[in-house]
Order: sequence, then C-alpha cells, then structure tokens
Amino acid sequence: MLTVALPKGALLKDSIDLLKQVGLDFSILLDNSNRQLEVLDSSKSARALLVRNYDVPVYVEYGQAHLGVVGYDILREKKPDVAHLIDLKFGYCRMSIAVKQESPYQSVLDFPPHCRIASKFVRSAREYFDSIDLPVEIIPLYGSVELGPITGMSEAIVDLVATGRTLKENNLVEIAQLYESTARLIANPLSYRLDLDQIQSRIIDIRRHIETPTTAVGV
Repeated sequence: MLTVALPKGALLKDSIDLLKQVGLDFSILLDNSNRQLEVLDSSKSARALLVRNYDVPVYVEYGQAHLGVVGYDILREKKPDVAHLIDLKFGYCRMSIAVKQESPYQSVLDFPPHCRIASKFVRSAREYFDSIDLPVEIIPLYGSVELGPITGMSEAIVDLVATGRTLKENNLVEIAQLYESTARLIANPLSYRLDLDQIQSRIIDIRRHIETPTTAVGV
C-alpha cells in the first residue's frame, strides 16, 4: 500500500488539497476532532502518516513512507538520503538574516568576526557564514528565536520568514536572504527505483497537476 508522510502545520492543507486532485483523499486529517496519526484515504488504497515537518524526511529515508511532502528548508538543513522529485509551488517562505531595527549592523558585511547568530537552522547558518568567510558563533534556539537580538544574546537571527509580520511586531528587520523555500515532494530512493506500489504513476499525476497552471493548488 502506498504510504505518504504529510507535515503537520502550515503545509498540511495544501498538501491534502494537492493529493485529493490526484485521487488520494486524506481530508480527515483536516478535521479538528480527528486524533489519528495514521489514516487511510477514502478509497482505502493508500495511507498517510501525520508527522512533524522535521520528521517527514526521516520516515521517507527509512522506508516507512514511500513519498513525503516537506519544506525545502528542512531538506537543506537535514540533507537526508531521499529522492528530491518536485517543487510543489506552495508554502513559499525565505531563509533570512534579521537584526533589531536600531542595530548598528544593517548589512552582513557590518558584522564583526565572532559575533553571535541565533538560529534553529544551524547548518544553513553555518554554511552561509562559511561561504562569506566570516567566523561567527551559532547559538541554537528552537523557539522564539526573535528573542535572541531582543535580549542581547545575539546580534542577529537566521530564520524562516513568510509574511514578515513576526519580525515587524518584534522590531526586527531583514538584512539578507540565504535562499527561498517551498514545499517539495520527496521519495524513498529504493521505493522510487523499484516503483513499489506504483508510486511512479502517482508522481506523474502530481507532476502533471503542478505543471497545469489552471489547476495549481491555491488558485
């Protein structure tokens, strides 16, 4: 049976809407009264696992799910052994560097060596600052990263930004962008090569749907 790992949170609704367009209906996961983490689709031909965004590539890499939907930011950060298949064109956000509005550092080039950067995206932050040959101290935080600059613990943060509202409400401003992120379809490499449970046909259906402008998710 085809198994798909779906992410809790902001990507879930668009993920379910997309899969419904290609014949996989997991709408029960949008029911607030539902507490199941593993459900069958309406035709009982496939199942979905509801997991944290960060855990989607883990379930796919270890073969507990054939396919998964996950943000590109997670793929960049975790670098899992999965097949990257399709940009799903929803869930847009950007990985950015932000500082306090009154900060003396209004450009990355203004940062002094060994300044402190708070982020839960430690690998992404490290790779970026290594690429510009600036030694910094990365402080790992996994909630309310904005408090880093506010409390003075860090000079800046590296974090995902969608609308920018959270930054604005906390008097922070973006000064650089590392990369853009959208939702991606991934597959277990072995399942993909062997076409287990006919996942190739599902992938083709999803690709066709994404490439047809008049039926794109969110239109």
